[in-house]
Amino acid sequence: MNDVTEPVTGPTARKAPEAKKVVLPLVGLVAFMTFASFAAVPFYNWFCAVTGYGGTTTTASAPLDEDQVLDKTMIVRFDASLGAGMEWEFKPLQFSVELKVGETGLAFYEAYNPTDRVIAGTASFNVAPFSAGNYFSKIACFCFTEQVLQPGERVRMPVTFYVDPGIVDDIEAKRVHSITLSYTFYETDLPIEEASLEVDNENTQVN
Repeated sequence: MNDVTEPVTGPTARKAPEAKKVVLPLVGLVAFMTFASFAAVPFYNWFCAVTGYGGTTTTASAPLDEDQVLDKTMIVRFDASLGAGMEWEFKPLQFSVELKVGETGLAFYEAYNPTDRVIAGTASFNVAPFSAGNYFSKIACFCFTEQVLQPGERVRMPVTFYVDPGIVDDIEAKRVHSITLSYTFYETDLPIEEASLEVDNENTQVN
């Protein structure tokens, strides 16, 4: 007598395809989140720069002419923080400055790498209140490029900026009398040449 295997029907038969429907999207979600964690800082900066979300500043190629500077003054405060796992020390070298709207300002931040390894970092940035973001223009800033600090290295990093006179014509922003500029440094992958040197140094120490 031949054994005949009957097809499985009912709830048990439906479990396999239903499980695949659940597992595959989850795998895709995990892969996307892994990619996003590496791309988060540059993507956030790009998104905010395009949309103006989160008080993101604008950029300028040169200072304004003297005849564009207004009598109205603005207090600019400075703030610094570090992303999770970032081992640098990071702080502003001045608490605040007061300048006229349209006048070019200069401020400095300091970063220090107290570790025994090379660390690269990229800064995200915004201003508060958010309504002033479109009127805070940076001419030069350390946040425009990735920063690399050697073990024990300490650097002073400038930011040159002005508050655009257009702020006085904005229905909401014209009421602003003080602006807080904030930076958060996140650790990023080392440039290829720095990463190669780091590997060579580790191999030398092992040998």
